[in-house]
Amino acid sequence: MPSQTTKYQVFRELHDRPGAFVVPNPWDAGSARILTALGFEALATTSAGFAFTIGRRDSAAALPREAILLNARSIVETTNLPVSADLEDGFGADPACCAMTVSLASEIGLVGGSIEDATGNPTDPIFDFTLAVERIAAAAEEARKHPFILTARAENFLHRRFDLDDTIRRLQAFEKSGADVLYAPGLPSLDAIRTVCSSVNRPVNVVMGLLGPVFTVRELSEAGVKRISVGGSFARAALGGLMRAAREVRDSGTFTYAEEAMSAREAESFMLETER
Repeated sequence: MPSQTTKYQVFRELHDRPGAFVVPNPWDAGSARILTALGFEALATTSAGFAFTIGRRDSAAALPREAILLNARSIVETTNLPVSADLEDGFGADPACCAMTVSLASEIGLVGGSIEDATGNPTDPIFDFTLAVERIAAAAEEARKHPFILTARAENFLHRRFDLDDTIRRLQAFEKSGADVLYAPGLPSLDAIRTVCSSVNRPVNVVMGLLGPVFTVRELSEAGVKRISVGGSFARAALGGLMRAAREVRDSGTFTYAEEAMSAREAESFMLETER
């Protein structure tokens, strides 16, 4: 298994080379094994995907930091790829909480992580600009002590605050505060993505698999995107397969879903040997 420093260097080089790369989002160790075997070059956890596996909704309130990091650790330990983590809002409004989360994330072998400016409060969903910047600055200061790539997320569009100017203002401030990668999920168009990419000097992450416009890897790369994630959409795709199979059995009394299911032999081929 490569060292954490080696994984960090690989992850850094992916952000430095020309063109965009895809970082898919496993939700557990098994999905991480499959994505590793399929030839992806790095992985990123998904808080939404993990939440669904334990019957929870995706929020920092529903998912304590310990649970998120335990899930991330299980993924880190099952793959030789660099792993970055969805670290929610840093698990606390105070900048010191964000710094502590980065430290704990590095401690379990993660080589990157994202912190968002969403509060989790529906009536006031986005942190005040000044506090949002202070939180990223604290996280970035801690990240510099570790082999760790910090992604700063501006969440306006996910919370129906359709303000591209404020989103760019936040991303630019996060860049100045030391963030390595910038991310504004939910951007509405390729033009908006181009505008964001041309407004900052750090690699930009874009998520695909949400409802809304869909672009190809080539289109995103040409727009200036460096990293493409899929969030919880792979996990939702798996749940969709479960729903279709279950409804067939319930409604039709048939089992044809098994014809399209992965065979037990193929599934086992992706997994680690059980230690005895």
